[in-house]
Amino acid sequence: MRENYTILLLLLTFTMFGCKVSTEQNGDYAYIGGEIINPKNERVILYNTKGKVIDSLTLDSNNRFSYKIENLDPGLYSFTHGGEYQLILLEPKDSVMFRLNTYDFDESLVFTGEGARKNNYLIETYLSNEQEAKKLVKYARMEPEEFSDFVEERRTTALLKFQNFLKDKEESELFKTIVETNINYNSYADREIYPFAYFGSNKLIHIKDLPEDFYKHRDIVDYNATDLSHLYAYNRFLFSHIDNLAAQNYYEHHNTHSTFDRHAMDYNKSKLDLIDSMITNKTIKNSLLKYKTRDFVSHNHTEAEANEILNHFLAKSTSVEDKEAMKELVASLKLLRQGNLIPNLAIINFDDSEHDLNTIIKKPTIIYFWSSNSKMQYRNSHYKVRSLKYEFPQVEFVSINLNTNDDKSWKSIISNYEFPTENEYKFKYPAKARKVLAVNYLNKAIIVNENGVILHPNVNIFKSDFAEMLGGMLQKKHLIAKK
Repeated sequence: MRENYTILLLLLTFTMFGCKVSTEQNGDYAYIGGEIINPKNERVILYNTKGKVIDSLTLDSNNRFSYKIENLDPGLYSFTHGGEYQLILLEPKDSVMFRLNTYDFDESLVFTGEGARKNNYLIETYLSNEQEAKKLVKYARMEPEEFSDFVEERRTTALLKFQNFLKDKEESELFKTIVETNINYNSYADREIYPFAYFGSNKLIHIKDLPEDFYKHRDIVDYNATDLSHLYAYNRFLFSHIDNLAAQNYYEHHNTHSTFDRHAMDYNKSKLDLIDSMITNKTIKNSLLKYKTRDFVSHNHTEAEANEILNHFLAKSTSVEDKEAMKELVASLKLLRQGNLIPNLAIINFDDSEHDLNTIIKKPTIIYFWSSNSKMQYRNSHYKVRSLKYEFPQVEFVSINLNTNDDKSWKSIISNYEFPTENEYKFKYPAKARKVLAVNYLNKAIIVNENGVILHPNVNIFKSDFAEMLGGMLQKKHLIAKK
């Protein structure tokens, strides 16, 4: 089963190359198979082009599997294992095999067989895009004209590289559409994100001073592109584009010298209004409404603010499932308000003994979370906590793994990285706990005092000002002495 706690992160990545071109070649078939090194369990779940489960496949004694897809609908299929997933493009008569190591899921993935060439190119593109996205903050230090030229040159270079790739062997229109659209929309998304990184909160008003042609891509964007509704790059563009337009609206109603407040109610309601007015495709609209609303309510807002944005969302979304999920989230967050006791949930320590969360809290404590499926996050979070322990020896740090039925991987990671086993736990009922604690993002952490009373329900230990914020909060509560 897929892990619900990574819905936002998995939605964006799972749909990365989900563009599909219509075809009438049903009745064809394709083979898919693979070998998994260091498997986390005995199953591989295979999904079709619409994200529906085709089958749950059992690994054999050599950790391999194979499967024939009848009546193939050409497009991007996906497979998951142990909570991680990846995509695979299948077209008629393909016979694609892969090999991967779960310790380096994406980086170790290699395809062989008929259809492997295009899939290896796709995974190379995926990893390249991931690396470039991490550098965006660095690139955003450029002046607007320089950044614009840089992004355009990079886009042109990527398209040229792809054209050279096609010279060796002609590929299908489906494959070409996926790659070219991904290149273009990643570039458009970078342009939409740039002002927030370059100007920051204090000078975002100058968004209006960007060169006239900086957003020329907006002239050719289709906000209701059904064929692109599952494409990561397209969704990344829409998410940042809506933020950008709402920021411009923000300064039409705020003092031009005021600091930009991304948690302002009118700014976030404006985002929902823009989505509702610009987009008619139900799939795209409901997805954007859901994630923009969830992003707002997941932060430390008052109950009145959460209810206000919830009602705004409910009036616009047409998804019954999303509406119920958002109501549940707001209800859960109500229990996590500052001053409430942390919910008492069953947890299991490294030695397999069961405890109640409340009973292990004896002094000011930061509860943080991690997933076995996110290598960078679990490494960075533990290393970050290691440094915080030196700075705040009066504070306890409790680490909780979010995976379901993954004891082997959980303990293996702790042992392999030599993380201290003290204060390492997992939830006895992960799905319930994630919902109760509203853990929608892996980087969420909760601060409580020595009695388990919530001081802050949602902090990010990776923020540059976290140590300063924590020190000030603990001093204010007289939990540590002033320096």
